[in-house]
Amino acid sequence: MVDRRSGIPAFRQVAGDLRDKIAAGEYAPGEQLPSERELVDTYGVSRPTVREAVNMLRSEGLVTSEHGRGVFVRPPALVQERVATTRLSRAAREGDRAAFRADATARGLTPSASVEIRFERADARVAARLAISEGAEVTVRDRVMRADDLAVQLAVSRLPRELTRGTVIEKPETGPGGTYARLEESGHLLRSFTEQVGARMPSPDETSLLQLADGVPVITVTRVAYGTDGTPLEMNDMVLAADRYELSYEWPAD
Repeated sequence: MVDRRSGIPAFRQVAGDLRDKIAAGEYAPGEQLPSERELVDTYGVSRPTVREAVNMLRSEGLVTSEHGRGVFVRPPALVQERVATTRLSRAAREGDRAAFRADATARGLTPSASVEIRFERADARVAARLAISEGAEVTVRDRVMRADDLAVQLAVSRLPRELTRGTVIEKPETGPGGTYARLEESGHLLRSFTEQVGARMPSPDETSLLQLADGVPVITVTRVAYGTDGTPLEMNDMVLAADRYELSYEWPAD
C-alpha cells in the first residue's frame, strides 16, 4: 500500500517499490510483472496510477511492454567492455585485434560492421579537430558495429582526403589492422590519441539503429588520432549504447 501522507505522488511510490523489487531479484529478468488488476489491489491505487508507475519504469529502461501479453522485466543487456589502454596499441593492430574487434572477441562475441563511405566538406568543428581549412574535403567512414549481430556502437570517422585518396581507406574493407594500420603503412605513424567522453539521450535515428529501449541513454566518445609530428590524422565520433558498454581505463601513478 502507498503512504498517502508522505507527500510523494502515489505513482512514484509504486514505481519505487517495483524498482526495488526488480533490483533485489524479486522479479527476475524476463519475468512478467503482476497484472494491472493485481497491482491495483496490492497498492490500493487506481489503474491510471499503476499505468503511470509502469510508464516511469519503462522510460528508465527497466521494463518492456508486449501488446496482449503484459509487462516484463527487461533482461540484462550485453555488456561490452572497452579497455582504453590496450585496444589502440600497435601490437593490437599488427595482430588484427585493434579497437572494436578486440573488445568483442575478448567477450567471446563475433564482431561485424556495415560500412558506408562518402566524401564531404569539413564544417567548423571537423576543421578545428583535424587542423584543416573549413570546406576542405574529408573522407567519411560511417559504420554500424555489431557484436553477435546486435548493434552496439555507431562510429563515424573523418580523415583529410589528402591522406586517403587512392588507398583502401576509401573502401569498406581496409584489411587487417584497419584504418590505422593503413595510415602507418603509407608513412603516417601514430603517436597518440585523445578521447572526450560524454553522455546524452539518443536521437530517433540512433534509437532505431541501436534498437534502444525507452529511457536508455548513449555514451558519446570523440577520438582524435595524432601522428608523430602532432598532426591530427583522424577524428572518430562514436555513439555507444549505454546499457551494453562499460568503459575501462588504466594508467600508471608515476
